[in-house]
Amino acid sequence: MDAQQHTLDITTDIPLPPAHENALRLILHTPLYRGAVVSLFISGIGGAAITPQISSFLVNEMGASLSVAGMYYLTSLTAPIAGYMVGTRSDRTGQRLVFFRICSFLGFLGWLAFAYAPALWMPFVISATILAVAGAAMGQLFAAIRDHVAAHPSSVGDGVIAYIRMAMTAGWMIGPVIGTTIAAATSTRWVAVFTSVCALLQILPLTAVRTSPQVPLPTQTGLSVQVPTKVTWSQLTPVLIFTALCLNINASETVKYAFLPIFMTDELHLSASLQGIAIGMQPFVELPLIPVAFALSHKVGSMRMAAAAALIAALGNLIFVFADGAFGAIAGQACMGVVWGIMAGLGIIIAQRLLPMAVATASGIYLNTGAIGSAYGGFLGGIGASTLGLPTVFILPAIWCALASVGLYFMSRRIGHHV
Repeated sequence: MDAQQHTLDITTDIPLPPAHENALRLILHTPLYRGAVVSLFISGIGGAAITPQISSFLVNEMGASLSVAGMYYLTSLTAPIAGYMVGTRSDRTGQRLVFFRICSFLGFLGWLAFAYAPALWMPFVISATILAVAGAAMGQLFAAIRDHVAAHPSSVGDGVIAYIRMAMTAGWMIGPVIGTTIAAATSTRWVAVFTSVCALLQILPLTAVRTSPQVPLPTQTGLSVQVPTKVTWSQLTPVLIFTALCLNINASETVKYAFLPIFMTDELHLSASLQGIAIGMQPFVELPLIPVAFALSHKVGSMRMAAAAALIAALGNLIFVFADGAFGAIAGQACMGVVWGIMAGLGIIIAQRLLPMAVATASGIYLNTGAIGSAYGGFLGGIGASTLGLPTVFILPAIWCALASVGLYFMSRRIGHHV
């Protein structure tokens, strides 16, 4: 695959504030950034509302067995393929927001069809096809943001991305509460309908936003930039390796969410209030830590921060293994909050820096780590739980994350401090 290039003019839709202004002020002054904050918040609410309810929907509404419901997460394996295909097409055309709107609308159709599926096989097919493509929406939005940041250089450009990413985290904090409330008042079908509406609503904040096709870190010639339309496998390799290492962190999350509630109920015998405190500890730590982690990355390097996050994830899982009460569960969750406080903001930035000539492709690849990690962690975690039992199963993600930390550390040394 030889790199081919075409030339596009860069234009700006509005005057931007001076580069010395802080990231929050820049977000408020830029329609794309403001719209992205609202859109990501809505997306986070919708995704977080349905995710804990999917198994219940399949079992209670569709009559699936627990083992069949567990197989649903394997449909996530098609998401990276869809994300890559959408990302490469977006990189060739530069029409990020067009693809964002298309993918979001497919999300609306997909979740609506999911909610009213008349047969058990249909949610599986819908997830593997329509929802796989819909999942590329956020990758396109982050690519559009990166394009705008690169076209209007500022010392706080990466900070803008980190702060915008916080909006999705905030949505994920309240989404489960909304989903649980809807399910209790009606049924899990209506949670899927709610998520479909969120997928449609996330388009609205960006309806009036228009951006010209751009790419990050361009080579400028006058007022134009050269836009690569293809990338080589050697250029893709760093972001693929980074994504593969991050999969281990995402897989550990799947194991945790699958078995930590059972462990707290059956083994630790914690009250519902203590379990709520433990589960809520992660986002409570994560959200305020995102800007702190971003600021610290300027001193130690983003990739080294990612390596530290993987090591802390290993520590958190080891705490679960040896937990004998509420303190252990809460402490382990606090560790995972630190992990995602680092990765929520820096992960997408690192991926885009590793493939600056094709940020939509990089975003699509990286943002699907959750989908693949869900399948990977669910499969191996299920085997581990049946053979090792609780809480020993948490040793597996501790090992995965420790290995990922080593890999990310050596990757940081090979690629350099600037990533």
